[in-house]
Amino acid sequence: MSAGPRPAPRSGLRDWLLAEAPSSRRQAALGSAYRTWSQLLRNPLAVAGGLIVLGLVLVAAFAPWIAPDTPYGQSLSERLMPPSAEHWMGTDELGRDILSRVIWGARITLMIVVLVAVISAPLGLLVGAVAGYAGGWVDKVLMGITDIFLSMPKLILALAFVAALGPGIENAVIAIAITSWPAYARIARAETLTFAQAEFIQAVRLSGAGHMRIVTRHVIPLCLSSTIIRVTLDMAGIILTAAGLGFLGLGAQPPLPEWGAMISRGRTFILDQWWVATMPGFAIILVSLGFCLLGDGLRDALDPKGRT
Repeated sequence: MSAGPRPAPRSGLRDWLLAEAPSSRRQAALGSAYRTWSQLLRNPLAVAGGLIVLGLVLVAAFAPWIAPDTPYGQSLSERLMPPSAEHWMGTDELGRDILSRVIWGARITLMIVVLVAVISAPLGLLVGAVAGYAGGWVDKVLMGITDIFLSMPKLILALAFVAALGPGIENAVIAIAITSWPAYARIARAETLTFAQAEFIQAVRLSGAGHMRIVTRHVIPLCLSSTIIRVTLDMAGIILTAAGLGFLGLGAQPPLPEWGAMISRGRTFILDQWWVATMPGFAIILVSLGFCLLGDGLRDALDPKGRT
């Protein structure tokens, strides 16, 4: 009996993605994404960081089903109970389950990180690209403003803005975003200066494209990879800054289960009931480590010199 037709080899798609001469922009974009993904998977630390970040997203998304209790339910008869089978992370001074509050706090942390990145990264990218492309007095003015923000510590500057705007999670997001964009502007400007006078930019200009079209369609896309890497690496700093504002009472306000605010309330019991402040502190350390590992992996994967 004949064995029948053999299935087509699965390497066909891989060969198409890794073609040295792509036949379309879509093939080139998919091939670049495949190379980046393959490089990322070969880095075990980056994979570990990605799993931590994925875990944060899943915990935040499914908090109502994962948390064993509500984050606001009080039971004074169970206050300051140590970790046990009933309360895996113990309870706080009001008898609230710390594990539930840490899980719900993941939502607040993820929201802060996403909002700050969405606000600050595009702003810094646009400022840096315009400054590097335009040059002259435009570059001097924009980079002068950028240097003013960079000359002050982030946390101190964020404290000043929150003090002016008032405490609250929304104002904390605005304050952190205002202090975060200059780093992206500097990176985008440095990237833009390397190819602002390149032949392909000159060709686009000679074809009749306006300056804004060149910046938005050609300059900014070339700066995206380095900006994405910096944003991922800065996630840990954003989390720590948000936790610092919450610790000082200027971020998320009670009874919201924000990790920094939980540490602030637990510092009173740190010597005897260590778990009240330690558990949210572990969450901050773990998530910050995950973003750092993922950012390092993306930096290696998106580096053209490291690709084979």
